[in-house]
Amino acid sequence: MTKEQEKAKKASNYNADEITVLEGLDPVRRRPGMYIGNTASQGLHHLIWEAVDNAIDEAMAGFCTEIEIKLLPEGKVSVSDNGRGIPVDTHKKTGKSALETVMTTLHAGGKFGGDGYKVSGGLHGVGISVVNALSSHLRSEIKRDGKLYFQEYKKGIVACKLTVAGKARGTGTTQIFQPDPEIFSVLEFDLKTILNHIRQQAYLTRGIRMKICDERDESIKDHPSYSFYFEGGIASYVKHLNLNNETQHDKIFYVQKERDNIYVEVALQYIKDFKSSVYCFANNIPNPEGGMHMIGFKTALLKCLNDYAKENNILKEKDAVLTSEDIKEGLIAVVSIKLAEPQFEGQTKAKLGNVEVRGAVYSVFKDYFSAYLNENPNEAKGILAKCILAAQARNAARSAREAVLRKGALKGFTLPGKLADCSTRKAETAEIYIVEGDSAGGSAKQARERNNQAILPLRGKILNVERSRLDKMLANNEIKALVIALGTNIGEDFDMSKLRYHKVVIMTDADVDGAHITTLLLTLFYRYFPDLIRAGHIYVAQPPLYQLRQGTKMQWIYNENELQVVMKEWGIDQNEVKIEVMDEEKEEDEENDEEEEETETEKTKKSSNSFNVQRYKGLGEMNPEQLWQTTMNPETRKMKRITIDDAAEADEIFDKLMGAEVENRKRFIQTHATSVKNLDI
Repeated sequence: MTKEQEKAKKASNYNADEITVLEGLDPVRRRPGMYIGNTASQGLHHLIWEAVDNAIDEAMAGFCTEIEIKLLPEGKVSVSDNGRGIPVDTHKKTGKSALETVMTTLHAGGKFGGDGYKVSGGLHGVGISVVNALSSHLRSEIKRDGKLYFQEYKKGIVACKLTVAGKARGTGTTQIFQPDPEIFSVLEFDLKTILNHIRQQAYLTRGIRMKICDERDESIKDHPSYSFYFEGGIASYVKHLNLNNETQHDKIFYVQKERDNIYVEVALQYIKDFKSSVYCFANNIPNPEGGMHMIGFKTALLKCLNDYAKENNILKEKDAVLTSEDIKEGLIAVVSIKLAEPQFEGQTKAKLGNVEVRGAVYSVFKDYFSAYLNENPNEAKGILAKCILAAQARNAARSAREAVLRKGALKGFTLPGKLADCSTRKAETAEIYIVEGDSAGGSAKQARERNNQAILPLRGKILNVERSRLDKMLANNEIKALVIALGTNIGEDFDMSKLRYHKVVIMTDADVDGAHITTLLLTLFYRYFPDLIRAGHIYVAQPPLYQLRQGTKMQWIYNENELQVVMKEWGIDQNEVKIEVMDEEKEEDEENDEEEEETETEKTKKSSNSFNVQRYKGLGEMNPEQLWQTTMNPETRKMKRITIDDAAEADEIFDKLMGAEVENRKRFIQTHATSVKNLDI
């Protein structure tokens, strides 16, 4: 049979029998990434967010004041609220209880028409049913009408009928679930990730109390718990964001107002710094790419400041006006809106598209911020002084910046001589390792796969870009070399399509200096290349800290906890361990002394129980083969993909350690000093 005949036969057999219909929650289990992003750590934590979102919807509707999250043994999680409780009466269309309908049906809930919710974050209606589908076991407990109801499910399928367990006071919903190990590659919840997310949600939902309890360790009597309650809402959020910053004016501007059925909430404060951060939310969902609420806010801000400056003769020149760039410098703001039917662009809800939001935010903010400026002349002068200083710096630096950006410093510039480039020109398969120092750079150049791995060694620590304008920054040779190597240019000329490597890997030593350099580089990417982070192009290599040998066995260890676990598995007494710290000179001696190496091998053969732990402080201490095996080989390496949250956290820590505020640095050191086990000096 010819290929054409086979093709024709297959075409004729393609009928209704070939169409697969996935019933109930089967689509979720078949393609979980479509609903929660992935089945690793991000997707695992997304299960908690979905359950919490339902409780927050109750709070936004005015029926819930408390939410509690418990991390339980065996990887279980409990999310409780004191809202109305999911209805348990029979649903007319499905013939099942409303609870079972919500828990086992996609796109079912009180968010599609009717009066269930005026505003809601989880408008796709797949939240809790997805959690149910991806849990090996889930138990719903509902308090309504003086009774406690419960129903259990296994992998999204009903395991028992709706049952009355007894009497109950008050109302509310509790979801207790255990993520399915058949679905998730990661089953360990990260407390820090949960705290950061819940803190943000508490800021955005003023007046609600959110509590997190970590009850995973049953041997502990008093389990750690954390509670968040912010009466000030997003004004408290701005205060938190500026804890480590010197502010330009004391009083935080804050307004909350409903206009055209859209609830608008804005808070802002200027700081004495170059950086700017405007965080936008719609129905508590973060919109990192902004949208119509961002446009309305920035347009009104520019209008208010220019009007005030003209009315009070603050601008010296007759025709002078502030630009959007002038008012952005040092601006820290949060814009939160709530509306009935948000229209997001893309699955990630990164950008809000509702046109009516722009006008609502513009009018509310303009009215109240104009009044704020007139009623607080000292605050107004502080803000305008910051904006005018930015305008003056912009004008003074324009020629220098244009000389750097447009007159050959980057455009058409040859690649830096220190760059060991790869041979491929396919950016999607190319990788660049940003390596600390010439020694590690030399090992990396020998270890790499030359076809698709490039090496760029950096000498020392790069400039702190947090406190430097663009023209000064590009005068730094190390930063200029990095920008040229990436190929995207920077500032107004940034072009993502010109990126030469789709994996940009920061690879530094596992010591204090290495962590500092990593933080500096993350700050650079966070401030000047945020699109590279959002697109998932920035990584941090995870080199091993230890090499553990026992007889003929050898294993690379990547952190302290793993070392303890492996030593226990191997039956090694931790009290007898003497950790040998490797340095570059010692490594070279071992490589060059074959006789000594043979003697050591003979010793190992004689005593199969002998063990040795070596601590690797720097990449330069590994020979090229070891560096390839542990840190650069795609088959065996460990790398962390950086998200905007990771970079923002690094930026915040760096600001504490290197900022102008000595008190913040002192407080940070006092807080963390007792947790430092090994201090590299």
